[in-house]
Amino acid sequence: MARVLALNPGATSTKLAVFEDETACFRLAVEHQGASLEAYPRVIDQLDYRLDLILKALAGAGIDLAGLDAVVGRGGLLKPIEGGTYAVNAKLLADLAVGREHASNLGGILADRLATPRGIPAFIVDPVSVDEMEPEARLSGLPELPRISFSHALNSKAVARRTAQELGGTYADFNFVVAHLGTGVSITAHRKGRMVDVSGADEEGPFSPGRSAGLPSMLLAKLCYSGKYTEKEMMSLMSGSGGLYAHLGTRDVREAEKRAAGGDAHADLVLKAMAYRIGREIGAMATVLEGQVDRIVITGGIAYSERMVADVTARVAFIAPVRVMPGEEELEALAEGALRVLRGQEAAKVYS
Repeated sequence: MARVLALNPGATSTKLAVFEDETACFRLAVEHQGASLEAYPRVIDQLDYRLDLILKALAGAGIDLAGLDAVVGRGGLLKPIEGGTYAVNAKLLADLAVGREHASNLGGILADRLATPRGIPAFIVDPVSVDEMEPEARLSGLPELPRISFSHALNSKAVARRTAQELGGTYADFNFVVAHLGTGVSITAHRKGRMVDVSGADEEGPFSPGRSAGLPSMLLAKLCYSGKYTEKEMMSLMSGSGGLYAHLGTRDVREAEKRAAGGDAHADLVLKAMAYRIGREIGAMATVLEGQVDRIVITGGIAYSERMVADVTARVAFIAPVRVMPGEEELEALAEGALRVLRGQEAAKVYS
């Protein structure tokens, strides 16, 4: 039996779990009040604060760190890399420390701080910067603006692997389109174990509860130069205050559905438009796979919405059977990645 500690630092919480093989024997989500993080100018400055919380939580639960076989953390905003489980090394730690500000950058660093003194390996798994795109997928209409791979890779690859197991094979045996529907929406095409195209949560594709995603480019350029918004305000409109929030003043799909059910015609239209855009993007990814799609997988928090799932499924079920896997089991996905290496099912990759 292997014991793995999985860590998922988020903007307002630190989630952790101890797994004995695939079973979580301890799980905790520590919510950080706004004032507790305001004292730290940068995300990296929160490291000791979060580390202390983790150690206290494990001690309080009577968990002996000496009994662990590995520690695995959420991968951060690294340089583009292939998917898989990576051993934490000096180069990875350096890039996490100086990269774009994001709480997930702390995952690999926390894993290293806990694992190295105990002589056990530290890993990260499928960070958001996983890039397995094919060359023709990278070009946009302007050389200065190449398409980038930035997605919910951890959950998307995890549900693809689980779906492959249900079908009696491995991730490398099938083709999938995965729609991760959460605070951000990302639609990805998976061909024989590689995520070959990405419609990212910020850059392209369907709008989501707080993100505008794909926008009419000429109108966007005019708006940027209209003098109405600063650069910072425009970035906020596109990532944080766009999407559902821009139309309805809420980022909660459940609230929007409640309004629609109560007769709010605009809320009903916005939800239909969101489902329309998601379905259209799934169809686009099916063309990437040349129509050879074994399953369409709908996952993420919005996959709990019966209305949204039904509306999307109605548009795409002709392509392939639809598998709904709601939620984001990211701690499980992290543990599974570490276990595959510990069991010799795959080799840990080297970040360079």
